[in-house]
Amino acid sequence: MTTHPATHKGGNRLRSAVALLFAIALAACGPLGELLSPPAPGVTAEWSALLAELRDFERTIGFRATANFTDTAKDHVSFPFCGYAPRLTLPWSYEDPAIRWIDTDNETDCRERAGDNDVFFRHLEARGESATPVTAAMLAGKLDRFVYLVIHEDCHDQFELPYGVEETVCDFITHQAMMAFARGKYLPGSREQRVIVRYAESQAAMSLATIEVYARVEVLYAKHQRGEVSTDALLRERGAIYTAAERPLGFSAGALNNVSLASNMTYSRYYPHIEEAFAASGRELSRTVALFRKVDATRPAIAAVQKQQRIDDVHSIEFLRAYESAVIDTMRAALRGTGTERLRKN
Repeated sequence: MTTHPATHKGGNRLRSAVALLFAIALAACGPLGELLSPPAPGVTAEWSALLAELRDFERTIGFRATANFTDTAKDHVSFPFCGYAPRLTLPWSYEDPAIRWIDTDNETDCRERAGDNDVFFRHLEARGESATPVTAAMLAGKLDRFVYLVIHEDCHDQFELPYGVEETVCDFITHQAMMAFARGKYLPGSREQRVIVRYAESQAAMSLATIEVYARVEVLYAKHQRGEVSTDALLRERGAIYTAAERPLGFSAGALNNVSLASNMTYSRYYPHIEEAFAASGRELSRTVALFRKVDATRPAIAAVQKQQRIDDVHSIEFLRAYESAVIDTMRAALRGTGTERLRKN
């Protein structure tokens, strides 16, 4: 089984990431933050040329061509989503069946249907593994976000890993790829290079900080489950944690709760493990992409994990956790060069 991120040997680094993000959040509120962090430029009318350059770069790190961004969206600006879950349940990830995802493009409707539950409503500019088009939201956004979206969504088309692992893999690869692309395309010290690198570094730090915040909330919920804290105390203490973490994790006031945190954990949970794989691959993106192609090809079959763990329901949280753990074990075996004899894919 995988090491829980909260007890990973990089724990000091997680705490450092939280402290760094708090410092960044405070600095960004005043003139010093504006000086150190120039606002990102918008996406220019020449976005198609930038897209072509990104695709050329992707080929150098081993990405296969995808059907993403080959057309512009004509019937929607972005992709809305709405999810909610009971306040006394801390979901594992956005795949946790405790979260109910509903189809609505209206935030007011989303919140009304959620009732007293924790609710998360957002608009996404792009959607992975669906030949996602270039949307008006992408073109109205900033350069750094555009670069992130293109690489991240194209990354999803490279693998068929469980989302609980693949989201983190693709976020890590995207952050590294953004920095490499910016340093190759733009002049050192240029505004474009600075904002893209800053975005990648801050998002990586947020991933590590998310792990730390989730671990604190998870401990609190475990105490409640054991009867060590009352429901009132649970809600009060988690509220204090969320209020303190909102700005460092990039949330608006009141938006951080169990559902939004669990959703972000899907992109963060295995970040330290993917970082270790990157380091073991000589910090070369092409070797890292090749490594996860090997993991994808040798990951255990769903049926094999079910049989070994004696889990019938593939949609249960027990299976999600077991399968993700098995895939991380496969990654470690690939790094050792031993393959995975215990649970073959077929």
